[in-house]
Amino acid sequence: MLPSAGSPSILSVLGEAEGQLRPGTARQSIVDCAVYLDGVRLPGLAGYADALQKVRELGQAHQSAFVWLGLHEPDPQQMGDVAETFGLHLLAVEDAVHAHQRPKVERYDDSLFMILKTVHFVPHESVESARKIVETGDIAVFIGRGFIVAVRHGDHTALTGLRHELEVERTQLAVGPYGVLRAITQHVVDTYLAVSRLIGVDIDAVEEATFAPGVRTLIEPIYLLKRDVLELRRSVGPLTEALERITTNYRDLLGVEAQRYMRDVLSHQQQAAEQIFSYDEMLTSLVHAALARVELQQNLDMRKISAWVAIAAVPTMIAGIYGMNFDVMPELHWVWGYPAVLAVMATACGSLYCTFRHNNWL
Repeated sequence: MLPSAGSPSILSVLGEAEGQLRPGTARQSIVDCAVYLDGVRLPGLAGYADALQKVRELGQAHQSAFVWLGLHEPDPQQMGDVAETFGLHLLAVEDAVHAHQRPKVERYDDSLFMILKTVHFVPHESVESARKIVETGDIAVFIGRGFIVAVRHGDHTALTGLRHELEVERTQLAVGPYGVLRAITQHVVDTYLAVSRLIGVDIDAVEEATFAPGVRTLIEPIYLLKRDVLELRRSVGPLTEALERITTNYRDLLGVEAQRYMRDVLSHQQQAAEQIFSYDEMLTSLVHAALARVELQQNLDMRKISAWVAIAAVPTMIAGIYGMNFDVMPELHWVWGYPAVLAVMATACGSLYCTFRHNNWL
């Protein structure tokens, strides 16, 4: 959707004057650009403007022709040039430039704009030694007549391998831009499932350590998992609603084959969302159980401390009485007085120790 006459250009709104665009700067963030016809990549045409012009020339005779442009973290100036070339809507372009957006799908006339959250499992030896378990990124996808533009944020969001797989398999590329959208969303959702399985291993390990006998419970690993699972849930959950809107409200934009593919992706997405939701509930229960066990440990520690204080109080009391420096006291001048007092102290302390030990206080 191009700006109307007299309205500010996309470049100026994004913070760069249109006349200040330096030649070649828009290429800095381009990962790949290609024209596909019936699922086959056409040679040459590395520039997206030339590629789009080629698609428009082929569009009258070949409806399946489209251009796929991949960008990685473009700045406003670079994205502004791409937006004006493809006629992208200003509001969608602003969301694509600024990362950390919520997953969503929006329609602008005959085009769609979709944001997906990507996730990455950070390898670690154990949860106790980890600082971060899940990292997130963004993929903003613009889909219009004869083009698809994918804007990525994050180092783990590469789609180069996916593009190569599609170029070998060709079935998805033959469907058109919405076939590529299905492939991208399927790739992202498969990552959700893979990451959730790895997190499940960490949760099992933390759960086993929490309830292991004779091991002091650590709350920090559970809180770390809880924090990252919440982040994962916020990244994955909203995509379900976006995919449901695509398969129900925007059928006129998708072909029959693309609708089937997107319904299959929606099924996998729901599975991933349900799995992550169950992890969140499990960790909530685990936090409560860990806190209860920590409180029990503290009660046991306090009971042991109280028992030792009671044992120590007996000799302290006797020594305090005989240390008052009075002359008339029981057995004060008896030759066996001192050993007798020590014997009384030892007997009393021993009796208390045996009593506490019998009652499992020590």
